[in-house]
Order: sequence, then C-alpha cells, then structure tokens
Amino acid sequence: MFGGKDINDWFVKIHHHDFGVNYGNTFRVEDGIIKVRYDQYDDFNDQFGHLYYKTPFSYYHLKFEYRFVGELHKGAPSYTLRNSGLMFHSQDPRTMLKEQDWPISVEMQLLGGLSDGQPRPTGNMCSPGTNVIYQGKIASSHCLNSTSETYDGDQWVKGELIVLGDSLIKHIINGDTVLEYSKPQIGGGTANGYDPQIKIDGKLLSSGFIALQSEGQPVDFKNIWIKELPKPQK
Repeated sequence: MFGGKDINDWFVKIHHHDFGVNYGNTFRVEDGIIKVRYDQYDDFNDQFGHLYYKTPFSYYHLKFEYRFVGELHKGAPSYTLRNSGLMFHSQDPRTMLKEQDWPISVEMQLLGGLSDGQPRPTGNMCSPGTNVIYQGKIASSHCLNSTSETYDGDQWVKGELIVLGDSLIKHIINGDTVLEYSKPQIGGGTANGYDPQIKIDGKLLSSGFIALQSEGQPVDFKNIWIKELPKPQK
C-alpha cells in the first residue's frame, strides 16, 4: 500500500478543510516513512485528519509499523497524547462533510506508554459512528482495551489487522492477538458533523476504506502491506 516514496495513492481529509487539502503538509513522506507532523500549524484547533488509501477492502490481512515521536502539538486534546490510529471499514472520504471530525469507521487505536510505569495497551478498538459485537453483545463503551503490553518511548511497534468482512476482526501487536470482536456496524456516537444520509444505524459494514490518523501527536508509519483474503462462497 505504501512503497516508501510518495502518497500519490492516498487521499487526505482533515476536519475544517475540504476533501483533498493536505493542510500544513500534515501527511508527508521522508526517509521511506509516512510522517504525521504539525510544524506548519498554529493552534491545533481540532483539525483531526486522516490519510486514506484509494480503494476499499473487505477481507484482508494488513501489516504495518508505527512509532510515536516528538511532543503533542499545542491545543490538541490531552487524550491525544501518544495516541493515533488506523481506521478501517470507513466511509468514503469523499462523502465526508467539511466540518465532520471523524469518519464513520472502526478504529484500531494505537497508544504509546507515558513512561510512568502505568499500563497503557495499544491495538485497542474505538468506534466513531459504529458499534461492534464483543463477548456476545454490542460493546457498551466507545473503546475496548486490548491485552497488549505497554510500549514506551519512540520504539517501532508492529501492528496487524485481520478483517473478515462483516464477521470476525482480530487485532495483533508484535505477533500476539490482543483483541477479537465481530459484526462491525453503523451506530453509536462520537463522530460529528456527518451527512445523516450516510449514518444508517444497524447496517453491517462488510467493506470500507483504510486510513491513518492525525490527532495532534507526531507519529510515523512504515512497511504498510495488505493481503486480500478469499471471501467465503455463498
């Protein structure tokens, strides 16, 4: 998905900006890495952004590496400290309104440790405008913690995502399965400013776009690979 040279195969959508505007050169490629940076911003001003691969996927195994670097940008919410994510089963970014903050999607949330000795797992699930089935029922919280270890500092961490359409989803961190759930579907809250015609609560999500997140914390991504998996015969 990313050859290390450019992001010509990717789309940008940032809150407060029109589709396709890479405000402040937020998403850039240097040294074979997709870098998320804010050095051309003033105050963060809730300019949550996402970088979308150009085509949607349904059944697949995704691999990537990420690391957190630098300091949280001024004005970014405190909860975004060492916080980023990979969105999937996302709505088409071309259907997002200018003032929509997050896409209706499922998120593999990526968190870095705060070097304070406290656990802070990564590879969690968050659900902007969606719901998932966890342990036999719709998850009652916006985010589900994984069972991963805590990764402090600026070390590279390997993430994997196995998505089987609208059925099973697995999150894998450094080779260990850390979270499983199923039946991703539109519903819930958290996403704001969307076109109400897009948000059809209860609709199962069997495919969608994949995006890298920008929430105010500098973060790097590299080695992004995807393998499409066979769909079951009906």
